[in-house]
Amino acid sequence: MKQFKGLLNSKLPQTDTSIFAVMSHLAVEHEAINLSQGFPDFMISPELIRLVNKYMRKGFNQYAPMPGVIELRRVISQKVKSIYKTTYDPINEINITAGATQALYTAISCVIKEDDEVIVFEPAYDSYVPAIKLNGGIVKYSKLQAPDYNVDWTEVQKMITGRTKMIIINSPHNPTGSILSGEDMQNLEKITQGTDIIILSDEVYEHLIFDKKKHESVCSYPGLAERSFVIGSFGKTFHATGWKMGYCLAPENLMAEFRKVHQFVVFACNTPVQYAMTDFLQDKDNYTKIWKFYQDKRDYFISLIKDSRFKLNPSRGTYFQLLDYSEITDEKETDFAIRLTKDYGLASIPVSVFYNKPDENQSLRFCFAKKEETLEKAAKILCKI
Repeated sequence: MKQFKGLLNSKLPQTDTSIFAVMSHLAVEHEAINLSQGFPDFMISPELIRLVNKYMRKGFNQYAPMPGVIELRRVISQKVKSIYKTTYDPINEINITAGATQALYTAISCVIKEDDEVIVFEPAYDSYVPAIKLNGGIVKYSKLQAPDYNVDWTEVQKMITGRTKMIIINSPHNPTGSILSGEDMQNLEKITQGTDIIILSDEVYEHLIFDKKKHESVCSYPGLAERSFVIGSFGKTFHATGWKMGYCLAPENLMAEFRKVHQFVVFACNTPVQYAMTDFLQDKDNYTKIWKFYQDKRDYFISLIKDSRFKLNPSRGTYFQLLDYSEITDEKETDFAIRLTKDYGLASIPVSVFYNKPDENQSLRFCFAKKEETLEKAAKILCKI
């Protein structure tokens, strides 16, 4: 095909193909075990599949309302109230989205204008920064403090200027598996009090938190909830990442702006899946007990590699585990991740790619949301290195 010869100035000149796509492609090319991209390799609930099929057969196959099926929004409102003791109006304060990434992009797009500043904590999930830049915003980076990846709130306070429009938080955190504490939330509430700063809280792993720790949602803090977009994900909770189904919570004035953009990004989301999720959420065990399922996988994976040369701090949430390889090689993270895929047949994600400027902590991220046999094969490789 002939190529366009006119002038085309890229809006994201420094952005290449996502590292997730790159490593997954490399895994396929070399027939490697893929613990890189964050998706499970086991079946989802047969009951959930049955429910989707039920609503397809009943004819629920046309456009859903732009904000989402009202029955689902009501169930989400009830769920949030029961867990976080906060009420979101299902009509005006909850919106169903085509996955969390779309919700994140929409929330950023409806707020951020030219030269608005956004504080992002790194290592940061890779969709935040491009969305900010596409909307003309300026990214200011605050580095989480290894090895526990804690927030330096004194630094954050100093970073705030009259142009600071948004702070993005993510807990449980991808890629590190760290979590924010109640003290963290109180610090965030304190430094944003009396400002026009909006919080974008990525809480897609809210139900995947381990060791009986409590998920600290902005929903539980009135001073934060009133200024926050909260992003949730059904795909992560119910291991159905390919369905791309999520939601956004926000007070009515923020949600009104969110919907102005949402309607032109995707308009409506998968109708039969929304009805199926409505029914599935009626059983609280489907989301309140899922942490145990994933903690068992984390613990099994850790037990399998306990005699390896890798070092680790157990993940406190998500379905990712960081492994420190500093006692094995001094290679850069990307180089070692590629060699691990090509030479050993095991794909991971280098943590350095989640930084604005590559920060070499000599750590790789591995997804343990896999069948036992997959984890066993992967661990066998790791123990040989």
